[in-house]
Amino acid sequence: MFACGLPAALAQQQQPVPVGTAPAQIQDVPIILSGLGTVQPLNVVQIKAQANGTLIALPVHEGEYVHKGDVLAEIDPRPYKAALDQAMAQRDEDTATLQSAQLDLKRFQSLAKSSFAPVQQVDDQQATVNKLIATVALDNAAIETAQINLGYTVIHAPFDGRAGFYQLTLGNLVEVANQTPIMTITETRPISVVFTLPESDLPRIVQAQSNGAVPVQVFDSTTGKPLSSGTLLTPNNMIDTATGTISLKATFANTDDHLWAGQFVNAQVTVGIMPKAVTVPTLAVNHGPDGTFVYVVAANGTAQQVNVKAGHQWNNQQVVTQGLSGNESVVVSGQSRLAPGTPVKPTAAASNDAAVTPSASPTPSAT
Repeated sequence: MFACGLPAALAQQQQPVPVGTAPAQIQDVPIILSGLGTVQPLNVVQIKAQANGTLIALPVHEGEYVHKGDVLAEIDPRPYKAALDQAMAQRDEDTATLQSAQLDLKRFQSLAKSSFAPVQQVDDQQATVNKLIATVALDNAAIETAQINLGYTVIHAPFDGRAGFYQLTLGNLVEVANQTPIMTITETRPISVVFTLPESDLPRIVQAQSNGAVPVQVFDSTTGKPLSSGTLLTPNNMIDTATGTISLKATFANTDDHLWAGQFVNAQVTVGIMPKAVTVPTLAVNHGPDGTFVYVVAANGTAQQVNVKAGHQWNNQQVVTQGLSGNESVVVSGQSRLAPGTPVKPTAAASNDAAVTPSASPTPSAT
C-alpha cells in the first residue's frame, strides 16, 4: 500500500516550474516583404575637361557636398581669352571694311542714277558689300565659339551632390582626349535602393501600388539598425529567369546622409495590413513532430500544449492563424522543462525576451 501510494504523493509535492510568460495579443499587423538591396545614386557624373590646358584651381574639397552651379575646377583661361580677343578684333576690322564698302556702294548708286557710273560697277560693289556682311557674320560665329571655349575653362556642378576623390591634382595638364576624370559627383539627396524579391511577390506589389504610395524602410545589413524610410518607385520591367526574382527600386530623401552609394541594406516593403491578427512573441512558438505549438498557462496553474498554425513574423511577434483566440498567456521561456499538465509559476517575461525590437529582416508574410 505504501509503495503504491508513493508516486501519487510525489506528484502532489511536485514544485511548480518557474516560467516567463507574455500575453497573446490581437492587433493589426503590417504585411511586410523583405529583400537584400544595394544603395544606388540617381545620378553620377564624371567631371572631365572640355578644353585643353593646365588645371589651376580646385575650389571644392574631396567629400564636400556641392550645389548645382558651384565651381568644381578651373583650367588656365589665358589661351582662350587671347583667342576671344583676336576674334573680336577681327570682327572690328571687318566691320570697318564693311562700313567703307557700304559708303562706296551708296556713292556708286547715286552716280549710276545720273549715268556717271556704269551699272556693272554698282553690281560689283554690291557683291563686295554682301561678301563683307557674310565675313562679319563669320566673325560673330568665331567669337561665339571662342566664348564657349573660354567658358569650358570653368567647370560647374551639374546637380547637387557629393564630390569624390581627386583623380587629377593642380598643375596637371588636362586634355579633352584624356579618359581620366578630374573627380566624380554623386547625387545623394535623394538616393535610391535597388533590391530583389521572389517573383511570387510581384502581384502583391502591383496591387499595393494600385492603392497608392508603397512605403519602404531600409535597415543596416549588419546591425539591423533602421536607416531611412522612403517610397517604392517601380519594379523592373523583367523578371530574372535565372534566379526567379524581380528587382525593385525605391527612393529616399536621405537628408541625414544615412545611405551611401554601394551600401548593402535590408529593405522592407509594406504591401498591406492584416487586421485583428492574433500574435504571440516569437520565442513562444515551439516546433514538434506534429508541427508548431505553444504552452498556455491554464486557469489551474498548469501548462497546456496547444497546437497552432503560425503565419509570418513581425517585430519579433509571430502571427498565429489557428489555435489561439488572443486572450491566452503563453510561455516564452522555460519550455524545455515543461510537459502537458506541468504546474508552473508564471512571471512576466522581460521586454527583450517577449518582443518589441523591430527585426532587420522579418520572414516574408505567408499567403
